[in-house]
Amino acid sequence: MKTQTRAYACGLAAVLAWSTVATAFKISLRHLAPAQLVLFASLASTLALLSILLVQRRLPELAAAARRYWLRSLLYGAINPFLYYLILFQAYRRLPAQEAQAINYTWALTMTFLSVPLLRQRLSPRDAVAAVICYFGVLVIGTHGAPLSLEFGSPSGVAYALASTLLWAGYWLCNTRDTREPVIGLTLNFLFALPLITIYCAVSGLLHPVPWQGLAGAAYVGAIEMGFTFVLWLTAMKLSSSTARIASLIYLSPLVSLLLIHLVIGESLRTSTLAGLALILGGLALQKLPWRRAPSAA
Repeated sequence: MKTQTRAYACGLAAVLAWSTVATAFKISLRHLAPAQLVLFASLASTLALLSILLVQRRLPELAAAARRYWLRSLLYGAINPFLYYLILFQAYRRLPAQEAQAINYTWALTMTFLSVPLLRQRLSPRDAVAAVICYFGVLVIGTHGAPLSLEFGSPSGVAYALASTLLWAGYWLCNTRDTREPVIGLTLNFLFALPLITIYCAVSGLLHPVPWQGLAGAAYVGAIEMGFTFVLWLTAMKLSSSTARIASLIYLSPLVSLLLIHLVIGESLRTSTLAGLALILGGLALQKLPWRRAPSAA
């Protein structure tokens, strides 16, 4: 019982921390370009993950894994954090935070679709229905409540948000075949991605002094979104007697996130955002409901 309580505590702490990142993204992007935020946040996350491994006395394990898995780490790091966060931050720059974070929740459904060609899994009728519901929710959000008009407030912002779900879902599907220990693997991804991000910023003319507010925001994003919270979530999943119990906590995140977006950033929450988010979460819940087969005839 104590172990399960610790699992809930770690899981809830992770979810509450993740609920703050949409607000942190938007505030940080007031002072940094998307690529700069990726660079400084990735640096902060790398330092956070290295400090965890240092406390755990696992740095020799990291060095050995780097020599063995350098190519995999480079490829995975190019997807996450480099490309994924670069595209996600482009979405947050173009869209209100409430819209970008709501659309981002469709990544779980995107993963279901990608699992068909990548893992050769079958798409069930319920998955198809869930997809219609979720993506209609995206349409409601993107058109500000006028889905039949097909007129998006920011077509590029919605496109970037949906593209980020494709990268994120693909990344996690690739991770199903990754034999590296999760924290070691994530640390290596960031270490090998840092040169790529630095080169991109240099070519783009973005390696110049930035406001301290931007650096502070990037440090928070790196430590919370990309670093410590990941370890908290892994700990919760390992301690829990049921991963489903912990996974259900994630549904608290969008609601807390919307509240913070309203209170901290000052965005007026649109009815269309709330309706669209309800459709997205409803579609995801439908997809995860236990399926009961009809009893066969005698």
